[in-house]
Amino acid sequence: MQQTLPSGTLGHVARVLSRVSNLALWTAGFGLVLMTAMVAWQVYCRYILNDSPSWTEPGAVMLMSWFIFLGAAVGVRENNHLGFDILLYVLPHGGKKVLRMISDVVILAFGVGMVFYGMQLALLTSDAILPSLGISGAFDYYPVVGGGILVSLFALERIVLRLSGAPVDEGLEIATPEAEVELHAASDARDARA
Repeated sequence: MQQTLPSGTLGHVARVLSRVSNLALWTAGFGLVLMTAMVAWQVYCRYILNDSPSWTEPGAVMLMSWFIFLGAAVGVRENNHLGFDILLYVLPHGGKKVLRMISDVVILAFGVGMVFYGMQLALLTSDAILPSLGISGAFDYYPVVGGGILVSLFALERIVLRLSGAPVDEGLEIATPEAEVELHAASDARDARA
């Protein structure tokens, strides 16, 4: 989050979660690079050596799962996740704060669901072995669990900071160029009807 952090315990927790977020982002970036190298190796082996290794495709998919879920969690912390923000630009400040709080609560519930159901899937597939990698099938669902833990932590952080009065939504009052176009189009349509 690009904001002034509170002092005391909340500030310390926010700084720790900032480091966790940076680590998740760097890990996701490294995973993307590693996945790209694995796919390049697979293409080289398939078309040049005519002998494609069996582990590259499932390994690349597993890495992709990790960097997607880690990146999504960082997006939650940085408030860069998907959202329908047009309504927020026309509401008074108090209404914006309520809607953002509702959004964070829904994201928290979604993250908890990711952890809960991801763990259930991992437990169901733990006895299966992925033949090409020789590891438990549960590894396919660990990215869902890991991402869910981070999504939950980061959403909870936003909720607690907002309730403590920290400027969590600072800088979000400015409409993006895309939102400005939508707002002007809606205004023009309203004027045309009047």
